[in-house]
Amino acid sequence: MARKDQRKPAGARQADEQNAAAPPPRTTTFNILFVCTGNTCRSPLAEGIARAELERRGWKNVEVASAGLSAAAGSPASAEAVTVAGRAGIDLERHRSRQLSPQLVSWADLILGMGASHVMALDRMGAGERATTLGDFAAGPDQEGRSVADPYGQSEAVYEETFQELRGLIGAALDRLAPILAP
Repeated sequence: MARKDQRKPAGARQADEQNAAAPPPRTTTFNILFVCTGNTCRSPLAEGIARAELERRGWKNVEVASAGLSAAAGSPASAEAVTVAGRAGIDLERHRSRQLSPQLVSWADLILGMGASHVMALDRMGAGERATTLGDFAAGPDQEGRSVADPYGQSEAVYEETFQELRGLIGAALDRLAPILAP
């Protein structure tokens, strides 16, 4: 009596053998880039908030990063950003600013600027339809959202307001992405 697999066409047996020995498929990530001016206030806060929210949601297939249009590479997050994020359990101590680059633009599937000027600069770098403001994306299709004001040089209370605004916008943005990204 012939074994079951011997009755299969040779190509099918070969495919079965290859599939049995094949490593699991590589996981694809969805990459989100947050962009502001100096990469020391808004975009690091957004990156930290998004990372914490992604962990809370169990989304392991999404990566986040941040950059600035005029960033002095290697600068720490502002003290106020570190403080307000820390109160929410988000560690920005190790954050170092980085300049927006064509490589980061290419890496990102979605680029969320804090204001219209960021999106215009992203367009000049070839981001196209992958770039929009965080406010517009969070507001949804055919809606207009607000820009996130720059807290640079202002009080810790203003940074706290910015943090809370970013938290709400990022939650709404991730809710929009849930149908395609949630595990």
